[in-house]
Amino acid sequence: MSKSILITGCSSGIGYDAAHGLKARGWRVFASCRQQADCDRLRDEGLETVLIDYADEASIKKGLDRVLNATGGRLEALFNNGAFACPGAVEDLPRDALREIFEANLFGWHDLTRRVIPIMRKQGEGRIVNCSSVLGFVAAPWRGAYNSTKFALEGLTDTLRVEMRDTPICVSLIEPGPITTKFRLNAIPHFEKWVDWEASARADQYRNTLMKRLYKESKPDRFELPPSAVTKKLIHALESPRPRARYYVTVPTHLMGVARRVLPTSGLDWLLSKG
Repeated sequence: MSKSILITGCSSGIGYDAAHGLKARGWRVFASCRQQADCDRLRDEGLETVLIDYADEASIKKGLDRVLNATGGRLEALFNNGAFACPGAVEDLPRDALREIFEANLFGWHDLTRRVIPIMRKQGEGRIVNCSSVLGFVAAPWRGAYNSTKFALEGLTDTLRVEMRDTPICVSLIEPGPITTKFRLNAIPHFEKWVDWEASARADQYRNTLMKRLYKESKPDRFELPPSAVTKKLIHALESPRPRARYYVTVPTHLMGVARRVLPTSGLDWLLSKG
């Protein structure tokens, strides 16, 4: 019997590649999306799908119940992946913007993870992998909402990993860096919903910097890797007898990991301010 895994955020990008990549390796993959149309599309591609919206507690319970009904109550692995960004200067982010992004990027992950842990403990094995970011340990400007959810995720995941040492459950973080996805495009509606940039004290900076990044087509980052690079790390986290606590994926992640250790805070701030 193949091992089963629930992967969230599979409509495109990292989750999409992971779902197809693990299915090709013999895993029984349950690919979740927030929209039914995306679930239908993935089902047509041969994947088993469930509808899960991290911001909707009822959908988390219902989606996981569907997975467990299909597997006879087992689930060997969970890959928490679905997330979004809300670009903007911290001073321009209203309270409700942070509330919305934390519901989707952290609280929903925590809810689903808590529901999975008793299943893995009972069956005597399990892997939980959380997709963080290079922005989970260094803070880039204009990304305060996203940075803060990933910093919080890292703290929660580190604590969980330590607490799970006396159980058969392994917990890992993947910290990708620049990956070719629709992440920038998916951030635009959240920016437009919450940030009144024209009324900001930083309106000129928005106009000259952030707006160009968000709305203008640009060439891929020279260090950008395809989603398959993340899937490669995920496979190790799921299948290695001794999975790592952290997996860096791209060159910028490795560089920022070194920079955080060796540079003084002022030096790191200067480097990050360059974008």
